[in-house]
Amino acid sequence: MNQFANLVQRLGASTRTNEKLDALAAYFANANDKDKVWVIAIFSGRRPKRSVTTAQLQSWCIGLSGFPEWLFEECYQTVGDLAETIALLLPQPVQAGASHPLHYYLESLLRIGNADEALRRQFITDSWLSMDAAERFVFNKFITGGFRIGVSQKMMVNALARTVKLQPSVIAHRISGNWDPATTGFETLLSEQAIAIDYSKPYPLYLAYALEEDITALGDPREWQAEWKWDGIRGQLIKRNDQLFVWSRGEELMTEKFPEYFVLKDLLPNGIVLDGEIMPFDGSKPLPFGILQTRIGRKTVTKKQLQEAPVTFFVYDLLELDGEDYREHTLQERRQQLERIVKDIHHPVLQLSPLIQFENWEQLTSTRMGSRDMGAEGIMLKRVSSNYQVGRKRGDWWKWKIDPLVIDCVMVYAQKGHGRRSNLYTDYTFAVKDGDKLVTFTKAYSGLTDIEFAEVDAFVKKNSLEKFGPVRTVRPELVFEIAFEGIAASNRHKSGVALRFPRINRWRKDKRPDEINTLEDLKKMLELYGK
Repeated sequence: MNQFANLVQRLGASTRTNEKLDALAAYFANANDKDKVWVIAIFSGRRPKRSVTTAQLQSWCIGLSGFPEWLFEECYQTVGDLAETIALLLPQPVQAGASHPLHYYLESLLRIGNADEALRRQFITDSWLSMDAAERFVFNKFITGGFRIGVSQKMMVNALARTVKLQPSVIAHRISGNWDPATTGFETLLSEQAIAIDYSKPYPLYLAYALEEDITALGDPREWQAEWKWDGIRGQLIKRNDQLFVWSRGEELMTEKFPEYFVLKDLLPNGIVLDGEIMPFDGSKPLPFGILQTRIGRKTVTKKQLQEAPVTFFVYDLLELDGEDYREHTLQERRQQLERIVKDIHHPVLQLSPLIQFENWEQLTSTRMGSRDMGAEGIMLKRVSSNYQVGRKRGDWWKWKIDPLVIDCVMVYAQKGHGRRSNLYTDYTFAVKDGDKLVTFTKAYSGLTDIEFAEVDAFVKKNSLEKFGPVRTVRPELVFEIAFEGIAASNRHKSGVALRFPRINRWRKDKRPDEINTLEDLKKMLELYGK
């Protein structure tokens, strides 16, 4: 655990990519194999499920430290992060340097998940008393499910490639899929044999960069294929060994969540992998993403939900055919095969994502303006000669999104952030006017510079009106422009609307609070752009 805690400290203290790569590579070169497997899992989004509640952690910390509950709460509100608060308040370790390897703690957390509270308390408190503050902080982050650090899977793969004789793209493929870090060995995970055994294993996705330069900089339009950028869940449909698998972009196996796709088990050929979008679709047009959200997270899908939120797979790429990795073929070749496959299957649950026909960039620019009418977020541009790569690459795939919707509002509540911003008020709630009242309609915590966050933090501390736990009510004087991708009706919000991907677009220091938008403006947006 000490070795991993030191790695986390190095990663957290660095803002340079090469420094982070060096730190990760050094860890993979020196750590034991079981810990390396768990670190690969952690940075690939696989973490142990929570085995204790935050209330239990707080109670056990108070019991060990001897601090009264009110003082713990004051410390928590000052620090802003539960894991860090506990790490700071616990007494000195009974035996410094007596902590176990990383895998011991993570696998123990899995084992005690269903144990009685006394056993879980004993394990957690014993672990705390064998760790220093840095180890406790990381351990607490795992327990609370709040482990977040600035390392992408791509960075982790590139660092791992420095210590094993494999290309990053090969590593990325072999660590994908449905494997258990508690039972998978390091050599087994990276072996070619593992791919042959795991019929469900997906491919790493190819991701596009946002197009920010002039579209004409891409050169000859004839070298590019244009498609709609759909607003769904990126996924892969896999059929191997007469079994069907559905994966999400986040590498979550979601087969049982979409029974509509079960029919494809008998229709798709074996040895095929399709890349596409899991989309709510009524047979004629895409439906809002909010409709799909009604099904996400549910263990079972009812007949009513299947009727109200029908789902189709919009396929736009072919990654495997007849058991052959097809990614090195050009997009043009992959598309030709894809069109043949979808035509032969001819089932409404599998839709070929249509190409957008255009003669020149001016025509495509005009077409892009109608993206919202198509239920899309913009346009995808893909070079027809490109192969299917791994991760986010520049040059061959671009996403050309439409401009976001925006609205002016005032900040009315503030709460401290997390991680490096846990000592600053960076989590805000915003409101618009409704007559002579203010009605809250969204939260946002990104979009400002560090300097601006510090300015807002100072304002909150000087202009707090009320305190509700970690939340502060503030004078409604700061005006911000909120950007968002979509809007939908919602019964869960006082305003009656819910925004898709809200974020702070800019601080409107040029506007007074009485110049902000109204609830009526939001409702007009709902009529125009909501579905």
